Amino acid sequence: MHSMPGNGISAHDASGATDNTHSPDSGNLADATLLRRITSPADVKALSPNTLNELCREIRTTLLHYGHIHGGHIGSNLGMVEATVALHRVFDSPHDRIVFDVSHQSYVHKMLTGRAAAYLDTNRFGDVTGFTNPDESDHDQFVLGHTGTSISLACGLAKTRNMEGPDSGIGNVVAVIGDGSLSSGVAFEGLNNAAEQGGNLIIILNDNEMSIAGDFGGMYGTLARLRASGGAAQPNLFNAFGLDYRYVEHGNDVDALVAAFEEVRNIDHPVVVHIHTLKGAGYDGEPTSSATGIHPSSNLSHCEPWHSDHCNLSDHEPHEGQCEASHWQNPDSAIGKPDDPRKYYGKMAMAALEPRFASEPGLVVISPATPGSNGITHEFRERAGSHYVDTGITESHAVAFAAGIARAGGTPVVATTASFFQRAYDQFFQEMSLNRSRVTVLDFLGGLSGSDNTHSGAYDVAMFANIPGITMLVPTSADEYLADLAWATLPAGADGAPDGPVVIRVPGEAILAAEREPSLLPVTGGRVQVGHPQSTVSTAPASGSKSAAHRVAGVTAQPTSGSDPLAWRINQTGSRVAIAGLGNAYPLAEQVAAALTAEHSMKATVIDPRQCTSLDADALESLRDGHELVVTLEDGQLEGGWGEKVTAYYANHHVSDSSRNPRVLNFGAAKEFTDRVPLGELNERYGLTVEQVTEAITRCF
Repeated sequence: MHSMPGNGISAHDASGATDNTHSPDSGNLADATLLRRITSPADVKALSPNTLNELCREIRTTLLHYGHIHGGHIGSNLGMVEATVALHRVFDSPHDRIVFDVSHQSYVHKMLTGRAAAYLDTNRFGDVTGFTNPDESDHDQFVLGHTGTSISLACGLAKTRNMEGPDSGIGNVVAVIGDGSLSSGVAFEGLNNAAEQGGNLIIILNDNEMSIAGDFGGMYGTLARLRASGGAAQPNLFNAFGLDYRYVEHGNDVDALVAAFEEVRNIDHPVVVHIHTLKGAGYDGEPTSSATGIHPSSNLSHCEPWHSDHCNLSDHEPHEGQCEASHWQNPDSAIGKPDDPRKYYGKMAMAALEPRFASEPGLVVISPATPGSNGITHEFRERAGSHYVDTGITESHAVAFAAGIARAGGTPVVATTASFFQRAYDQFFQEMSLNRSRVTVLDFLGGLSGSDNTHSGAYDVAMFANIPGITMLVPTSADEYLADLAWATLPAGADGAPDGPVVIRVPGEAILAAEREPSLLPVTGGRVQVGHPQSTVSTAPASGSKSAAHRVAGVTAQPTSGSDPLAWRINQTGSRVAIAGLGNAYPLAEQVAAALTAEHSMKATVIDPRQCTSLDADALESLRDGHELVVTLEDGQLEGGWGEKVTAYYANHHVSDSSRNPRVLNFGAAKEFTDRVPLGELNERYGLTVEQVTEAITRCF
């Protein structure tokens, strides 16, 4: 699950250059003569054995250069250089099927399967995504950006081969898992099935003693004992599943790996090959004379529980070994830039929750493996102690765990990326919503973004807002965001507390930009009092107007004791047109309203809905008088989203007076997967720009 947009926007973004790796120039790498000659795995097989180390050194140099200029998942790929070279030296891809879990470990695989130029030549860095993708190459089996599924997928490939025999066209089936992904529950389901199924199936476990922010969970003690014993310790987790097992201590020794893989090639039963690698291998220190570019170091010594080292944040000085910062590296050009919305609002939420820990023993923050990218800093985690839990890459467990905490009277807050929450859909329905569990969910990176096709958050509203019993809030300012968090986490039984789960969509780029530059909110300037507004629109005849259709609305948006906390907020009164902008699309609503006034002398009503799980019928009814057109804006999937519900409301509540049935225009995203398309380009594609919305409105008159 847990990777992040590999090329483009990152979900696990981190930045940082260490003093040992100054920023390279932006030209091409000259020192990669062997790598430039690799056009397919056949070229790897044709190399003389004594050149494999040189190939690994060139790959490692290329990865470091690429990370500084472009950014990406550096640590796991640096650790997998030798293993990937050995895989393509021994196996015959694509006849032999290699499935990379998460697949953020696949950069080297891509280099060796005809795509090296995408890492060597700066002007081609955007040619490939950061994950495997069959559209790029026959050597890629699946589009993968989430985690834990490689063993299950490999079982499926092997099953068909076993049933069809030689006619299947499939040889060895190899699943590459690790870098924390083994902790995912579906991985254990795959292990269980693999043992029962039998037949050739090779599972390569990349054990680098890390997840994203460190290893958490009891199984890592078992892996540590296997490492310490050279693979001999019992109980052996994999033997317990009925699987054969081999251990390779020197997982960054290409010759040792070639020998190990040769030993299991064409094996007639499932086997786990446990390789011990160094995450970020080659990142640290002065230039080395070693053949591979790896320094004679090993992972940092540590004791249970298996926390990462004391790297401050995921964007602070990556290095070899147990280093959270090595998971994702931002390009050097991003160093020193202000926090992105995820870190900015994540830090804000944690700062609001932390003072409550002393008096609220049941208040617990839960992060399924991705804390740093969401602003849950190392210092916060240390201070929080048992009030913070990293469950590993286990979204399903994290949500069910939170439901258990809530049932016992605690106050759980689960925080991760919108697309990762897709993995817990069943738990949202059953354990959380059906049971009315008082769980608060912080939904990061929701809405449109330039991320790759496995990490888009464009579907979060369609997912969350259509589950019975969930309240989904979409705050449009830091103040409202913190007020929503305070309301969602009110103690059970407190006056005005919600009676079930609450999802808070963490504000995105458009909201943060408007907070930093109030001119992006030309109607209110961001000066909106947070509270529970009255959303009904009172009407009075406009000066010179003779019809109800042209009445001017007047509204009070002040906090009112006892009013509905989910009422829509009307921030500007107007006539003829009402524009409602949901969440990240709200600044666009104000900008369109300003353009209508400046260019067409038309003053629109501007609405901040604040939530998307219920319609404010009072507000919708009050718009009948004085408004011919209602416009909804949302930065997510239109089909099954929020705006269509407004359209359906007026269609299903048609009144006899035709002048009181406003037309509705919905603006939002198409139902499609997008891959690393810049946000500005997506907004143009979906008509979510001031010019396009303004033109559509004026055409209606």
